[in-house]
Amino acid sequence: MPLYEYKCNACGKINTALIIKAREEEGLQCGSCQSSDLQRVLSRFALHKTEGQRVDEFDPRTTREDNFYKDDRNVGLWAKKRMKQLGVDLGPSFDETVEKARSGKLPHGDLI
Repeated sequence: MPLYEYKCNACGKINTALIIKAREEEGLQCGSCQSSDLQRVLSRFALHKTEGQRVDEFDPRTTREDNFYKDDRNVGLWAKKRMKQLGVDLGPSFDETVEKARSGKLPHGDLI
């Protein structure tokens, strides 16, 4: 569905609207101040990265915010990065263990 974002020139708020036909853009109003002085803006987008890209870009020395550790995809990044830096390939069993840890299926004390 075509969702568009508009910035209100009066109050600065960003509004999202579902526009199926061009004429539906006419008469749009800001949800905050009811102004009709809106300007369409580019919407944010997400860039998806491969596991390899995530490992390559990961810097273990950087301090992370708490929400970083709440993302399951980040479990095991440090270990994968260190193994790559050391030139060690622990094989598919290592990757399977990381995936188990990410999904919460790794029992306490279960090692590679």
